[in-house]
Amino acid sequence: MSVYYVQKLMYNLNRDPDLRERFDKDREDVLSLYKLTDEELEALTKPDIGLLYVMGVNGQILMHYAAIFNMPWAEYLRVMEEGLEKHGPVRSGLYVMSESNEK
Repeated sequence: MSVYYVQKLMYNLNRDPDLRERFDKDREDVLSLYKLTDEELEALTKPDIGLLYVMGVNGQILMHYAAIFNMPWAEYLRVMEEGLEKHGPVRSGLYVMSESNEK
């Protein structure tokens, strides 16, 4: 999994207006610049915020990506929760879930 590249993409989209404009015009072209798995490409393209969260994308970066798609805050929180229900616990990163912190 290349969560690093997913987060790098999101960081760059948040910081680089030219890249953001390119992303709005041709998402596939911008995504091709990053080493992404098929699962990541699909989640980024839909966008599937819940799956991206479960993959381990940092919530601080992910909320800016959700905002690109005009996702309201309440919906952002809801889809992250649905992602946990649908895809299981967070797989990696800061929010990784283990038996000890699920209780």
